[in-house]
Amino acid sequence: MNNKANDRGNTTTGTSLPVSDRQRQVEEELVRTVLASFQGTPDPRLKELMQTLVRHLHAFIREVRLTEVEWQHAIHFLTSAGHITTDRRQEFVLLSDVLGASMQTINVNHGAATGATEATVVGPFFVDGSPEIPIGGDLAAGAPGQPCWVEGTVTDTDGNPVPGARLEVWEADEEGLYDVQYDDDHTAGRAHLFTDDHGGYAFWCLTPTPYPIPHDGPVGLLLEATGRSPMRASHLHFMATAPGLRTLVTHIFVEGDELLATDAVFGVRESLVLRFERHPAGTPIPDGRDLPGQSWSGVRFDFVLAPRPR
Repeated sequence: MNNKANDRGNTTTGTSLPVSDRQRQVEEELVRTVLASFQGTPDPRLKELMQTLVRHLHAFIREVRLTEVEWQHAIHFLTSAGHITTDRRQEFVLLSDVLGASMQTINVNHGAATGATEATVVGPFFVDGSPEIPIGGDLAAGAPGQPCWVEGTVTDTDGNPVPGARLEVWEADEEGLYDVQYDDDHTAGRAHLFTDDHGGYAFWCLTPTPYPIPHDGPVGLLLEATGRSPMRASHLHFMATAPGLRTLVTHIFVEGDELLATDAVFGVRESLVLRFERHPAGTPIPDGRDLPGQSWSGVRFDFVLAPRPR
């Protein structure tokens, strides 16, 4: 088969045909030209990012022999992701999550700090402006689900308590939905509180349950096409902040959940899997709350915050 046939075939049929030396030279020349176009970028970090992105993107296109139809599908996919994204739904965060890019970025930026709590993905449902609750308050705010008592401390890596640390907490209800997924603009299943003088905290929420990430958009179609589940393991979100210490975004997961090994966004870390003790109705409650006829759960989670990078 001659070189012209090879070159023409590779633009339409993907990886089925070999690449001629002439075709390889054409492709490599384009890579060099595009890289050179960013050579004069004033910001050295932006220059590094753009040139490295070009190298990897072109390498991907060349390795898989991307067809024009496949490229058009990719553009359509990204356009659809943009159209469905709103201030209450972030499809691009969802895409980053299911590709493992969010988790890998966290791995790169949160190197192992001795004794510090491990970080994981923020997810697409964090929003600013959550209500403040006191220690012992209830962030569920009427959302459906089993009551759950969460308590613990916040310390630094030297074991010193961190008073006044801010804890943002958010979660889905037992229907598998966050408040922002409802149409009535109510706030439930999210709040923030501050640790006491000894770094302690406690609050009521809902016992975490499994739920699917939003899969009615382009990311859902991608998961379906690749035979992947949209389900997330049961979890509770946290963001911990304190002066002089590194902001921590993390979850805690429920021990025994069958989805721990197949979490759709790869967010599970073994150190964050905890036993949620289940208590039948009538069991004494830590703060004396009245839960007539209701079962409840309880868990302890102690945060350890790393020093802020210099």
